[in-house]
Amino acid sequence: MTNRQILQAMSGLMAGMFVAILAGTVVANALPTIIADLGASQSSYTWVVTAELLAMTATVPLWGKLSDLFDKKLLLQLSLGMFVVGSLLAGFSHGVELLIFSRVVQGIGAGGLTALAQVVMAAIIPPRRLGKYAGIFGAVFAIGTVAGPLVGGVLVDTSWLGWRWCFFIGVPFALLAIALLQRTLRLPAVARREVKIDFLGAFLIVAGVCALLIWVTLAGNEFDWASWQTAALTGAGVLLLVAAVFVETRTAEPVIPLNIFRNRTVTLTTVASLLVGVAMFGGTVFLSQYFQVSLGKSPTVAGLMSLPMILGLLVSSTVAGQVISKTGVWKRYLVAGAVIMTVGLGLLSTIDAGTSFTLLSVYMAVLGIGVGMLMQNLVLAAQNDVPASELGAATSVLSFFRSMGGTIGTSVLGAILANRVASEMTKGLDAAGIPSGGDGGGDSSVPDMSTLPEPVRQIVEHAYGVATADLFLVATPCALLALLTVVFIKEKPLKTTSGMERLAAEAGAATETETDKTVVGS
Repeated sequence: MTNRQILQAMSGLMAGMFVAILAGTVVANALPTIIADLGASQSSYTWVVTAELLAMTATVPLWGKLSDLFDKKLLLQLSLGMFVVGSLLAGFSHGVELLIFSRVVQGIGAGGLTALAQVVMAAIIPPRRLGKYAGIFGAVFAIGTVAGPLVGGVLVDTSWLGWRWCFFIGVPFALLAIALLQRTLRLPAVARREVKIDFLGAFLIVAGVCALLIWVTLAGNEFDWASWQTAALTGAGVLLLVAAVFVETRTAEPVIPLNIFRNRTVTLTTVASLLVGVAMFGGTVFLSQYFQVSLGKSPTVAGLMSLPMILGLLVSSTVAGQVISKTGVWKRYLVAGAVIMTVGLGLLSTIDAGTSFTLLSVYMAVLGIGVGMLMQNLVLAAQNDVPASELGAATSVLSFFRSMGGTIGTSVLGAILANRVASEMTKGLDAAGIPSGGDGGGDSSVPDMSTLPEPVRQIVEHAYGVATADLFLVATPCALLALLTVVFIKEKPLKTTSGMERLAAEAGAATETETDKTVVGS
């Protein structure tokens, strides 16, 4: 395909990815209004967020495997269709139960978009040329991440629109993506001799992953880490995943082919993706709260304050991708990205309530530059080193473990944040001679800063500043482990043929082998 044909085909992919990112970010500032309007509880607030994340993370491997078996374009359009249905259900919800269900449907669709967009890119673009197109997806990621909370806040504050449009707004983009994919994406049909869907393995994987994700999401909030709920959920999750491994090793078409982990590159990039998820998502998800609570900024300003990190990610991913495409050398950028990400997290561990925005911007830009050089190129390294017939499974495994790492990091670091905030507030209130029973204590809710008297407000700002710095300090060793993992990845020349060309070649080689066997036998 020419560059023009590739860009045309990517237009639908970019629209679909924008939809997936928007689904997760546009409701961030709207959720308090949504929950209040529906008369729901704090636990419902948690489930509205968790439902989409659970469904997306758990179904990514399934979409990846299906892409190795069926028409990738049709699967992309199906996932977009599911997203449209989920968005419409969410927008018309008049009860929190339907809203949570609709978020599950949205999450399944978003899981398909997350996995399939990268699989299709690998199918139509050779690894040697793939790097320079990764920057375009970085731009879409940046726009969706920054625009989502801002758009959500504006929609909620606009009386003639309201929170329901936070869900409706993604529908036109999804329909546009379906139309663009139909018009621009041309993938040759590859006949497979036999298709067997591993329903039992799929069920066991989804059930086991969901049990563990529910545990890490709710532990520390709904129940203690050391409790019977923890024992039940972890025990069930481990047993289900052990059963899934048993099934996957004995089925003809496993959802996650375990033999891909015999590939050193896939194994190391998977571990690195998990650690990047913990460090990146687990650390940065609380930055908006730090901006609003510790620095006293509005939700809109807080969204704009994250621009330095997003711009750093965008510039580094684009530049590194262009250079990799020209030179074919990629490992040095993985190592440099891991080093810079570790430094960025270490710098952010020094912030407090008095840190200037200029210094904070530098720290966030450093982190963004490191993540931009590392995250997308981990996928490139894995895709370059697996057979074309396993591109979908390998790509989805990396996306799955990155999402899993983000979920684990968010939950664990969130529990650390809550405990440290409570401790710092109690200490500050006691030092000021103010009773700590009602203002700090173990209350995990975020205080309304506008209603607090000045002495208490300063104590709360200090507590959140110290606690947020601690999160980045805890996340830094994860980034260091990612660096050690990346160092052991062996650099191999980037292939100059696309996934579809390699798949055709593999099919031809298999046919020749069967013919040779037949001739020898006769």
